[in-house]
Amino acid sequence: MDPHEPAPAPGLPALVRRYCADPESVYHTWFRGEERLKAFRTIRRGIQAVVEDIFQGRFPRDYRGSSLEVVMTAITEQKQVFQGAAHAFYWKPKLRIPDIYEDRENQLGFARFLEEALRAAREEQILTAIHRLDALGIKGMGPAAANLLYFLHPTLFPAFNTAILQGFNALTGARLKLGSWRDYLAMREGIVMLNGRFPGEFSRDLGAVSGFLFDIGIGKIAMDGNSETALAFEEKKLQKMLEKRHQEVLADGQESSLHARMQAHLLKVGRALGYQTWVARNDRQAPDCHGGGRLGEQTLAELPPMGLGPEVLNTVELIDVLWLKENQVVCAFEVEKSTSIYSGILRLQDLSLSLSDPGPSLYLVAPDGREGEVRAQLVRPTFRALANKPALLTFTDIETHCDAMCRFGNSHEVLSRIARGL
Repeated sequence: MDPHEPAPAPGLPALVRRYCADPESVYHTWFRGEERLKAFRTIRRGIQAVVEDIFQGRFPRDYRGSSLEVVMTAITEQKQVFQGAAHAFYWKPKLRIPDIYEDRENQLGFARFLEEALRAAREEQILTAIHRLDALGIKGMGPAAANLLYFLHPTLFPAFNTAILQGFNALTGARLKLGSWRDYLAMREGIVMLNGRFPGEFSRDLGAVSGFLFDIGIGKIAMDGNSETALAFEEKKLQKMLEKRHQEVLADGQESSLHARMQAHLLKVGRALGYQTWVARNDRQAPDCHGGGRLGEQTLAELPPMGLGPEVLNTVELIDVLWLKENQVVCAFEVEKSTSIYSGILRLQDLSLSLSDPGPSLYLVAPDGREGEVRAQLVRPTFRALANKPALLTFTDIETHCDAMCRFGNSHEVLSRIARGL
């Protein structure tokens, strides 16, 4: 059977519809989630840092502590599909793999591949970069970098892991292997064709169809073609996986509720102090715990002109809360839960560097126990030289002092009473 052409499996349209409707499918737990949308610019910026570190000779001889670790952390936080994505890049000294830490030429080859992918405007340019990287024959360096490509070009390259490949093989009857760029590219062609057959269910972004194959690959979606996988996950294994997914969905719901609650407090304080307020465009429909309604109902419908380029503006619009006065940003807040502090700092940095001095006051809003993690991120080379470093506001302090700040505050300076300098 041609691996490029998905087999006409019985009931495939029904399986696709079920996948898109299931609230615990990857389609809903990852693809439609807000954290995926926020990750793209963060990961692109991180990949740029990896390229710069390699070319400038700053890249270390280990994965730990490298700019690549930061990028892969942002990727692996993207829930189920990418949980093991970083493993291929861990430095295994006994095996000397992947050989991009000790071999300078291999390191440069990897950086050139990433740079070409960053700059590419056409599919053919990326394919050429892949073939150049593959031709180097870097030991232990298979198509793990395909996950980096997905976050650079999501409409051209699908995500890649064992479960996605198993799902594709089960669906098509192909026998493609994990460690080969050639097999990845064959799978990619088949995925693009499959995606084209269901334009109303999937998306131009290949993450949706990648998630479908992932759920087939782990046995969550049972069909004739993946009977061996489904059997392998029968009873205890499958139930354990489904229970874990269910608990993650519940935890996500609780986190989203807490996130919206912190945004509602900040919006309430901002309005009480006389500021215009903005809530992230993807959070406008979240419930407002103060008086009911939605978070977006009493905020600006769109940001005023600030002279920002389209790419920076897209990032700024995703900042969780902004306070503005006379069309100028006075304060910017990023609310972090269990996800990476790194991406929030980057969004605040983008805003600060794009506005004239003096810039706005920047705040990271985080659970009480994450102060050490915030400090650890701010000593990274990427942020060490920042003139406008964010301060920390804890969930407990905001919850406790929200009403008092509304009643007794007269400007954003009231935040200095509870903010922790970093």
